[in-house]
Amino acid sequence: MSTLSTSPGIGNTGNTGSIGGTAGVAAPPVASPHEAVGRYLEHIGRGDEFAAIDLVLGLLEEGVDAERLLLDLVAPAQRRIGELWAANEWSVAREHGATAVSERAVAAIAARVRPEPTRGRLTVACTDGEYHALPTRLLAEVLRLRGWRVDFLGASVPGPHLITHLHQTGPDAVALGCALATRLPRAHATLTACQAVGVPVLAGGAGFGADGRYARLLGADAWAPTADVAADRLERGDLAGPPRPADAPAHFADEEYTHLTRRRAELLTRAMETLARAYPPMAAYDLHQVDATAADLGHLLDFLATALYVDDAPLFTGFIGWTGAVLAARGVPVEALTVGLRVFHDELRDFPRARHMLVQGIEAASLPGTDQET
Repeated sequence: MSTLSTSPGIGNTGNTGSIGGTAGVAAPPVASPHEAVGRYLEHIGRGDEFAAIDLVLGLLEEGVDAERLLLDLVAPAQRRIGELWAANEWSVAREHGATAVSERAVAAIAARVRPEPTRGRLTVACTDGEYHALPTRLLAEVLRLRGWRVDFLGASVPGPHLITHLHQTGPDAVALGCALATRLPRAHATLTACQAVGVPVLAGGAGFGADGRYARLLGADAWAPTADVAADRLERGDLAGPPRPADAPAHFADEEYTHLTRRRAELLTRAMETLARAYPPMAAYDLHQVDATAADLGHLLDFLATALYVDDAPLFTGFIGWTGAVLAARGVPVEALTVGLRVFHDELRDFPRARHMLVQGIEAASLPGTDQET
């Protein structure tokens, strides 16, 4: 299907401010923000850690607020990294290197500006399986700047270990970051476990949906679209979520999600065999291309499973549109995507909801302009 895996990677963590931000008394914006972001992006794009750190520390010395540096400089640069990767202008290695430099720049800001805690204690973590930690790290640093004592646990925190930490530290709340929608089932388990031990959960990140619909569906106590909203709500103690339904949503009972996830390996094997027969260009693929194609099909299955979990076809069709654009940027025809979707449709004979979503996915992939959108 492709010569590169279409894993969203940093592309979907572009909403770096999704669970980090600004609130309270507004700090002054970074002077000449466009110019500053451009210079910063140039430094991190070269992997020049020292130049990036010198830039942010120099701005601090000039009086630029630390919170504004995090959210008006680092965050926009990360969004731009995602766009450059998706457009095939930057390699995976380059965007990973740039993100690593940004992590060092954030650490340098945190080391230079260290206010004493004046509020309560918070735990900030990425949900189990979520390895895009920088957006959530930005939130942790913003909350420290606001006077909270913050335990930042980093990427992919297993639910049971998070609960043990809550028992040991007794925080006022958990801020749970989820950048990729495919982590939603695990996020659901984690936030339910946190609430069971009496700790409210504020959800954030692109994985919960641009409007927070999945956070509400899964019962989070609050959702924040941006960092400033997150900080405001925590400062106000505004974590009283909507009343939760007495019963789980009806689609949880049909078990399509469970059966699909259990059969994932089998479905991938059969799909690769069928695709090799149905898509002649695969005959010329080298080992790397074959592995990348298997990864692409795996992402399709994972997004399909998550769409079943939350009963939301647009989650799946939106990913299909994004994938088509990423593949097109790499010179892969949309036919490769639609063939893969049809293979899964034919294999999932006993999955009516999944088959309906796959039909919608095929239609989304076939829309005029799919190949050109970015």
